[in-house]
Amino acid sequence: MKVQDHAQAAAQFIKDEERTDWHDETLWFVRKKRDLAAHGIPEWEQLREWASQIKDHTLSNLSHYLESFEQKATANGIRVHWAADGEEHNRIVHQIIADHDLKRIVKSKSMLTEECHLNEYLIQKGISVVDTDLGERIVQLRKEAPSHIVLPAIHLKKQDVSDTFHDFLDTEKGNNDPQYLTEAARQHLRDYFIASELAITGVNFAIAETGGFVVCTNEGNADMGAHTANVHIACMGIEKIIPKAEHLGVFLRLLARSATGQPVTTYSSHFHRPREGQEMHLVIVDNGRTRQLGRADFRNSLKCIRCAACFNTCPVYRRSGGHSYHTAVAGPIGSILNPNLDMKANADLPFASTLCGSCSNVCPVKIDIHEQLYKWRQVIVQAGYAPVSKKLGMEGMAAVLSSPALYHFSGKMGRTTLKYAPFLVNNGFNPWYKQRDMPAPPAESFGEWYQKNRS
Repeated sequence: MKVQDHAQAAAQFIKDEERTDWHDETLWFVRKKRDLAAHGIPEWEQLREWASQIKDHTLSNLSHYLESFEQKATANGIRVHWAADGEEHNRIVHQIIADHDLKRIVKSKSMLTEECHLNEYLIQKGISVVDTDLGERIVQLRKEAPSHIVLPAIHLKKQDVSDTFHDFLDTEKGNNDPQYLTEAARQHLRDYFIASELAITGVNFAIAETGGFVVCTNEGNADMGAHTANVHIACMGIEKIIPKAEHLGVFLRLLARSATGQPVTTYSSHFHRPREGQEMHLVIVDNGRTRQLGRADFRNSLKCIRCAACFNTCPVYRRSGGHSYHTAVAGPIGSILNPNLDMKANADLPFASTLCGSCSNVCPVKIDIHEQLYKWRQVIVQAGYAPVSKKLGMEGMAAVLSSPALYHFSGKMGRTTLKYAPFLVNNGFNPWYKQRDMPAPPAESFGEWYQKNRS
């Protein structure tokens, strides 16, 4: 089945106008919480600058820090594996499962495993994995992908969750009380935690100096899994490395405030070595990251700490929904990471942006997101992956904008049409008219006003 491009999938999402408005408003509420949290710290911009510089330094010396981290982690008793791509990552995880004949597996939220499609791979091998993050579990039961990297079920309302739990957990039909639903999920997941043989977690930060890693959650599900299972597999991209433990405080102060407006994640758990009787494995994955590192215009995207602040502020993401991006990591940052993985399949994503720059403004590590989106557009057009209609439209617009006479004439025609024949643009053939009111035509253009009043 052909995957819909962003515009097609977004058109499906916005058909439900009430849900679209709610999704937009909810994410903007999270963005406002982020602003309040940031403004509460006088040194916020200094923290962003420090984080950016630490990441710049680390990416410029990545091989050194990865080797140092491996040596320290191995000395701590952690078994380190290297994976060139998502397929190798999945094979490594499956091999560990097969070697131990493990059946009961729990997984905390990990965007890397989503990127590598680990769940689907294991299902094909006859192995089921229970996602223990509440949002992840909800979408897993519904056989959906997460729509947001921090709030995986943000596209769903309470009633949707209630219906899902009634179908799968036998909860009371129509009861959408959040406390009742949360307790039902807690009871449902507790048995899986207690019986688990293997816990799979992500990694938020890996510290080269100590060989340890940090996992940040708000529900404690990573801790529950890692502390009850006899085997713990942590999966991380090569960009998760930071040089020293003292740098961690910079990122922890930025992460939760940028993500949800909290001062800090509820659980920031440090793993340095397996407990007695436990095996701890760490799978370090490239999957196109070194290729992105070699792209001068796009290497800064590897600074990302997956806070999703750019999602919450993006006017396109808020009104088109995460599933319209057809990738594990959606939103503005996903739109510059995914073309690196498959430029042809993800050629639509850099165009899913207004280039307003709000994403770059809120990024805690100062990634120039909107500039990279603009640069990806140029690369994609030059590579021949832009649709003919888009290419012709851009060439037509370039012709209009490069000719003052044609520009003024087009503006006059547009104003005349809006004034005397609005039905020519206020119809279903005009994509801008969907869910929007076209602007009232001004009496004159700025150029006309300026000519009249410049004296």
